[in-house]
Amino acid sequence: MLPHAPSLNWDLGRTGGTVMLRMPLHPVAIELLREVGPMAVTSANKSGQPPAATAQEAVEQFGDLVSIYLDGGPSKDLVPSTIVDLTGDEPLVLREGAVSIAAVREALGTEVRSAR
Repeated sequence: MLPHAPSLNWDLGRTGGTVMLRMPLHPVAIELLREVGPMAVTSANKSGQPPAATAQEAVEQFGDLVSIYLDGGPSKDLVPSTIVDLTGDEPLVLREGAVSIAAVREALGTEVRSAR
């Protein structure tokens, strides 16, 4: 999570002035990003709901709230994303998921706290 730049003119809904950046590992998603550049997308689930493992499950949760669904086949790995808050003085891991706290610490080159 980072403060969003004032020049970001995308309608991201109620973000509290922050954005989250996500890098997918799925080859279809990576190829799409290569073609179109950064995109504003939602998580694969509504808050408090289990992650959608298929495009149909995502449709069942979001329906017409999402304009386009990218169906790259069923998800084999439902490990959640790691969420790191970079809005304060020190990085804070809000949720440890696919990327460990140790890996975040190594990538940032600084101490990282956990919210837990």
